[in-house]
Amino acid sequence: MSAKVLTHKQAAALIGVTEATLRFWRVRGRGPKFTKLSDSKQAGVRYDLADVETWKAERKFASTSAATVGHPGDA
Repeated sequence: MSAKVLTHKQAAALIGVTEATLRFWRVRGRGPKFTKLSDSKQAGVRYDLADVETWKAERKFASTSAATVGHPGDA
């Protein structure tokens, strides 16, 4: 059974951000893991649903003071 794969648009909607924000995060290494479909600069990307869900779960906090500590993968 294969993993559920999301387009860039679907991943952005699931996270609750614009496509431009998700693209910016990807360039900066801040968003969820992704798969690039080819070596071409114009190649599309896909996101495994599990990676998006994991990325979101890593950003759940019980308080704002806990959220001020750096997130995994943030620079």
